Amino acid sequence: MNPEGRMIIGAVQVIVVLMLSPLMVGILKKIEARIESRKGISIFQPYYDLAKFFRKETLIPEGVGPFFIMAPFIAFGAMLTLPWMLPIVGNFPSWLAPTVDFFGGTFIFGLAAMVSILATERTGSYYTGIGSTRAINFGAFAEPVLIMVFFGVAILTGTNNPFLMNHRVTAGSWYLSPTHVLITAAFFMLLLFDTGKLPIEFHGSNELGMLDQGKGLEYTGPLYAINSWAGYMNSFILMAVFLNVFAVPWGLATSAGLVEVVKGIVALFVKMLGLILAFVVVEETLAKIRLFRIIDYLSASFLLAIMGVISFLLGGVVP
Repeated sequence: MNPEGRMIIGAVQVIVVLMLSPLMVGILKKIEARIESRKGISIFQPYYDLAKFFRKETLIPEGVGPFFIMAPFIAFGAMLTLPWMLPIVGNFPSWLAPTVDFFGGTFIFGLAAMVSILATERTGSYYTGIGSTRAINFGAFAEPVLIMVFFGVAILTGTNNPFLMNHRVTAGSWYLSPTHVLITAAFFMLLLFDTGKLPIEFHGSNELGMLDQGKGLEYTGPLYAINSWAGYMNSFILMAVFLNVFAVPWGLATSAGLVEVVKGIVALFVKMLGLILAFVVVEETLAKIRLFRIIDYLSASFLLAIMGVISFLLGGVVP
């Protein structure tokens, strides 16, 4: 692939993540409403909300310091960096992809989460403090799951480069091996937590969960819009990685040509719809869990990932 093609696919992936991430949130909320026999919001409501907040005044709490203002931009920039490094639309690396592997991408996800917590530390708000504290506690269990999942697929494919992983998963005869099934299930469980689809965060119980919602309560105007948009992109990227490397790694563009790029975007959209339906089914069928049970849930996810690695070692699967 020539450098121009790598630049094009990287730019396309950034635009896709930037523009489609709010739409996926709107579609998810619409499907939830339909299943519950409600009309629900328009699928374009997240765009309207972002536009509304960009027009509003920004109010800064006293004594928070400049980092409070910088944090949403840092998180937003981190989310715009990741599409250059991961298979979102195309199955070949962009010009920036060779600089980082899956574990480097995990650290970038962690950076965005860390700055959002540090920025709200000095706001003095009780509810913001709850959100930040719980994000730290649960993040201590969620991040190891993500690392172990990436480690599991790395030993399965013999590489930690996400694009090479995609190629080897699609070509491997062990696609539905116990190792692959277990680490995919662990990643799916983590996605339910990271995207807020656990029943603890369902509709009226948002006040009780106070996870991601709590961290952003003190932001207003454009800062709130940027912070929310970064959250949309974070979920979208994790969903794309789950689909394109683990669950359904087919359908990506193989070149930077117009037809291939359109094919990759359409395939991603269709796969996203299927994953959203899976989220809604899980959310609507499982009973709500108590807040402290989230740690048990994440521990079970980590255990699945560990079992996947152990099954690889016991089974002797050769990439």
